[in-house]
Amino acid sequence: MQIILCDSPEQVGARAADVVEARLRQGPTVLGLATGSSPAGTYRELIRRHREESLSFSQVTAFTLDEYAGLKPDHEQSYHSTIRREFVDHIDLPLGQLHTPRGDAADLVAEADWYDAAIVSAGGIDIQILGIGANGHIGFNEPTSSLASRTRVKTLSGVTRADNAGFFPEGEVPRLCLTQGLGTIRDAKQAVLVALGENKAAAVRSMVEGPVSAYCPASVLQLHRRAVVILDPEAASKLTLLNYYREAQELNDQL
Repeated sequence: MQIILCDSPEQVGARAADVVEARLRQGPTVLGLATGSSPAGTYRELIRRHREESLSFSQVTAFTLDEYAGLKPDHEQSYHSTIRREFVDHIDLPLGQLHTPRGDAADLVAEADWYDAAIVSAGGIDIQILGIGANGHIGFNEPTSSLASRTRVKTLSGVTRADNAGFFPEGEVPRLCLTQGLGTIRDAKQAVLVALGENKAAAVRSMVEGPVSAYCPASVLQLHRRAVVILDPEAASKLTLLNYYREAQELNDQL
């Protein structure tokens, strides 16, 4: 992994946006989009660059990471609606090039299989944007997820459901989801994970310095050929090799 240490959440968003912009400037791009609070700053910065610096998304094909089972695409809390509200509706990405698994599909297993095949048919994801959960999940790949898993139906953990409870009426947090698998994520040509805040620090340490284990699904990124992890000071606070990462970053920035 390449570890990038930032001084603020705003700098995290800017550094992640730099990676995305560099790929977009090369031509047609398949972009993997995560929802949640972690990548929000990245999306705000990309929107700003679109509006002020003519960064175009017209040649982007986008695939979201996951979706709640049981929700229609136009449901306010569906991830399809969320990614539109927070990002896609503010740039020039054609809606026909935005893909999300359908949480209201009659056959969720078949929908998951179709979605994974659609990613492959698009040539695979060039850059996958990721956040990390406090329990180490990426996408909705909860602890015990197979490190080779493909897009599939998953049961949400109690921790994840509690984290999302504020977005739903009491008792209505979905229990199932569709998510890209850890194997699907690992197939992306580049992964960019952003993490903010002290509540993510333990998960970040397990991801970066712990063993590769289904107990911390994000640790699969240790096996990724090109993973970039971008952290604010709080998210990096429990890393034991912090000084080494800082020295390596300074040398990389000089290249």
